[in-house]
Amino acid sequence: MFLGIEIGGSKLQLAVGNADGQLRGNWRGGVDLAAGAAGIRQQILAAVPGLLRTAGVEHATLQAIGVGFGGPTDDATRTVITSHQVTGWDDFPLAMWLSEHLHIPAFVGNDADVAGLGEALHGAGRGKSPVFYVTVGSGIGGGLIVDGLIYRGVGRGAAEIGHLLIDGVHTTEDLASGFGIESYLSGEGLPFKTGRELGIAVHARQPDALNVLGRAIDGLAVALTHVVTLLCPKVIVIGGGVSLIGEAHFFAPLREAVARKAFKPFAGLTEIVPAALGEEVVLHGALALAKRGGA
Repeated sequence: MFLGIEIGGSKLQLAVGNADGQLRGNWRGGVDLAAGAAGIRQQILAAVPGLLRTAGVEHATLQAIGVGFGGPTDDATRTVITSHQVTGWDDFPLAMWLSEHLHIPAFVGNDADVAGLGEALHGAGRGKSPVFYVTVGSGIGGGLIVDGLIYRGVGRGAAEIGHLLIDGVHTTEDLASGFGIESYLSGEGLPFKTGRELGIAVHARQPDALNVLGRAIDGLAVALTHVVTLLCPKVIVIGGGVSLIGEAHFFAPLREAVARKAFKPFAGLTEIVPAALGEEVVLHGALALAKRGGA
């Protein structure tokens, strides 16, 4: 049995399971930004006993912990490098801290990488390789999974599609993330100000809303054409809140834009599909990370 943890900028999740695509039990809480990283660590320690009790799992049966962390991580030192949302995480030895307090081995990865592993093993990328995972939410993250293994470059991460420079000025995050879209909306004087309001307006087919979303999709399409040109993955799996706008207004125009811009010899070789594991995607990947000893 394994323990999986997702540490984000606004949510904290824990789960126990066998890394077989089924969760024996899970727990979810919010993040108190004022309490910082120390507050999150105390939440984890407080939540574990109740989670195990609810799931009917003895602590002695836990073999390892896997963590999907919302920020860059260092494989060699097993530390988190920083969080862009929560203070107190800089160069923190998270794996060692978890092992010392919960008395089992711990392994840490970036949350988008870990989510990609979950989708590759148990979700929309199952049975396919390479799998490129993209989360389009408040920010944009990516993960590359090759033959069931996370590609981590030289050990500090890779596949950071959100930070690709698209037009010489803006990154993918600037153009297509929830934060980027809302920042753009705030300067346009439109009647919708949030991503949620934009989604409602898009489904009502309001022209201004469709234009704003089209701008975001065009930016994301440029980034995905770079992914196809450099990696030519079998499938690109896209999750995150912005992608929930759905097939007609998000995925269909995105596929069309990528096909139009793509390197022609590679056209049609990469599927673009919605993620399948929803809010639990990082937990599934974290359990797999624990089972594989960090691989």
